Amino acid sequence: MSERPGHVPPLGGEISQLEIDQRVFDLYDEYCHGRIDRREFLTRAASIAALGASGLAMAEALLPRYASAQTISFTDVRIKANYVTYPSPGGNSGTMRGYLVQPTGQGPFPAVVVIHENRGLNPYIEDVARRIAAEGFLALAPDGLFPVGGYPGNDDDGRTLQATLDQAKLRTDLLNSARYLKGHELANGRLGAVGFCYGGGIVNFLAATLESDLQAGVPYYGVAAATESVARIKAPLLCHLAERDERVNSTYPAFESALRAAGVSYEVHIYPGTQHGFHNNSTPRYDEAAAKLSWERTIAHFRKYLA
Repeated sequence: MSERPGHVPPLGGEISQLEIDQRVFDLYDEYCHGRIDRREFLTRAASIAALGASGLAMAEALLPRYASAQTISFTDVRIKANYVTYPSPGGNSGTMRGYLVQPTGQGPFPAVVVIHENRGLNPYIEDVARRIAAEGFLALAPDGLFPVGGYPGNDDDGRTLQATLDQAKLRTDLLNSARYLKGHELANGRLGAVGFCYGGGIVNFLAATLESDLQAGVPYYGVAAATESVARIKAPLLCHLAERDERVNSTYPAFESALRAAGVSYEVHIYPGTQHGFHNNSTPRYDEAAAKLSWERTIAHFRKYLA
């Protein structure tokens, strides 16, 4: 990507991305991935370079504001949305629940499973599912936290709950969700997957596990699949990475080498100046230009391979 992302307007008059010290972004990444708790995140941010209250304000600005980030209403005339439950043998409880959004019309539709971050099915991911459906795809956003009561209404508790799950069984639950969607009566038999952060890594896992049963994958800043599994990938991959995301990006050189060796069709786009989470419009990590361009590429990828 050659374009330099433009200015991102602050949410509701709050601090914008360009006003936040990179060290605060780095602390937020630690917090988001469960390496520090909210108290430590806020305390350490407040002490950075004697910023005091300014550092604390930067940290608080990064916490999500989901109500102001909704782009597609659940009452939008282009879609129909409801929650569904389905069997998940071998998962954390044997049953899963997901947010199913279909375009208006008779179908069948190409299908896309939408995989959440490391905190369950929050409002941002539900909005992404609605965005997918508004483009003409049958979308399912599974809630990996369903076996422990579902997304609890806030990301802190959601992150804690997700960490308590058997992670292998959680992957099975998400794999079963993809298979459920592919076989849905409204689906046309062609399946895509998009995921963010943890969910991006799951997209890479699904590509290696589903093999020819997945027709297109789009991981957003998701860690690479295990190198030994790459030869099983059949789906064309469109990988979106943030420039300032060394933890994830460091997994890609070996991944790309393995993809080339296996003859897998793939693209990797690194978006200049962006932070991990740049597609999520509920915090100042959001980068409007990069999010828009990556989403246009995502929809074009799904149209190409799922029609």
